[in-house]
Amino acid sequence: MRDAPKPTLKIGTGNGFSLHPPETEPVGLLKNPMSEKMAVETKRVSLANFAQMALFQQSPSPYLPPGASLISDPTPKPEAPSGALQPPEEQVDTAEGGCATCQTEADSDIMEGMKLPIYMDYNATTPLDPRVLQAMLPYLTDHFGNAGSSHAFGHTALNAVAKSREALAALLGVQPEEILFTSGATEADNMAVYGAALGLQSKGRHLITQKTEHPAVLEPFRMLEAEGFEVTWLPVDGRGRVDPAHVAHAITPRTTLISIMHAQNEIGTLQPIAEISRIARERGVVFHTDAAQSFGKVPLPLGAWPVDLASITAHKLYGPKGIGVLIIRSEALRAKLKPLHHGGGQELGLRPGTLNVPGIVGLAAAAEIATAEMSEESERLKGLRLRLHQGLLAHSEGIRLNGHPEERLPGNLHLSFHGLDAHLLLDQVPEVAVSTGSACHSGPTFLSPVLDALGLSREWSRGSVRFGLGRFSTEEEVDFAVHKFGTALRELRRF
Repeated sequence: MRDAPKPTLKIGTGNGFSLHPPETEPVGLLKNPMSEKMAVETKRVSLANFAQMALFQQSPSPYLPPGASLISDPTPKPEAPSGALQPPEEQVDTAEGGCATCQTEADSDIMEGMKLPIYMDYNATTPLDPRVLQAMLPYLTDHFGNAGSSHAFGHTALNAVAKSREALAALLGVQPEEILFTSGATEADNMAVYGAALGLQSKGRHLITQKTEHPAVLEPFRMLEAEGFEVTWLPVDGRGRVDPAHVAHAITPRTTLISIMHAQNEIGTLQPIAEISRIARERGVVFHTDAAQSFGKVPLPLGAWPVDLASITAHKLYGPKGIGVLIIRSEALRAKLKPLHHGGGQELGLRPGTLNVPGIVGLAAAAEIATAEMSEESERLKGLRLRLHQGLLAHSEGIRLNGHPEERLPGNLHLSFHGLDAHLLLDQVPEVAVSTGSACHSGPTFLSPVLDALGLSREWSRGSVRFGLGRFSTEEEVDFAVHKFGTALRELRRF
């Protein structure tokens, strides 16, 4: 995994503000020698080591037994010997294969200086970027106030929320008042689908979506269908794309909502949202897109596209879990939406509950970083994806690329290995963390409905693996994954 960038970030440099309160030095919030050391540290540190230092330097948790500590020894443990999958004291001998951590000479050469397991599941979630953590720390410690309070602590929190809202709006090309904070994309999707369908039902009860949507969209549509709404489920082609002509043909005078995701979470295919949203606008139909996978990875010009509702989340772009946004592009539509929850009236009454200030700040910081680095990072990830794909093709026949070959997320590589069971394949490669499909619906006997929609047979579908590359992926990790999967494929193909 690539070393994380140094934790030196001034949020808001593009629009003239900082998320840190005036006269606040975030690195110095935790008053002990380790904080001072971190403030002057100049070498690049790994993401895991940085996160451990930042979190464990705080005082022991009150929930631990007396005398217990989150970390027994502040002195870093020595690195495990090159080639070891576990620290030496945890090595286990097995009756069949001897030492469980022994590697071949080839493994050792490739693994030198590499920490295992390697993470290649960036479509499921991403690690928190150390720079994002630094932006969040003041609001997890000194500036912990409730943004709804009328005293100084509340004012500081509310100001951070306002600045974060402005930053996100500028990045997305929308107005700050169009940003509604949620707990993530799932809640945002539910609010968009349920809220619009129920709020607009006096105009009609016909809805349109497509078969490869995320469950956070599919399930609300199924519930609405069970409640008497008419739903048109559009097909996709063999690469996972929706034909805009099918959308236009499906619209009726009673259609009130269309929801088509921007990027498919399993196979990475990008949908023609600009064209589909234009069709919806011309026909007077509200259009929603789930942009959880795409925001921060590919351009999302909501200011240029006639999109009415859009959902994003922080944990897919190196931000914290538990925070997302529903973008509502017009005041008239906002007035029509039916809230899912009721309470204190926060977020204009549509999403009541105490605002997650550290999460909101973290989302804004993650979005600024991702947007600033998007162009260069996209090209780097495309290169790694090609290296991984070509490397695996050189090791085995019977490999199929799923999704569009060009119109796809830069770091997504979804492959099917004909005739193999993906779970058996992954059991052979515990050193690489990849997925057999969406983290939101999987299991040992689960066959992806996304691949079924593409028309894949069971022999192809059951052998499918999603490789997700990201910010901290390296060429060395890709080469190691090719080596390990290539070896496993040869072994499994023998039987």
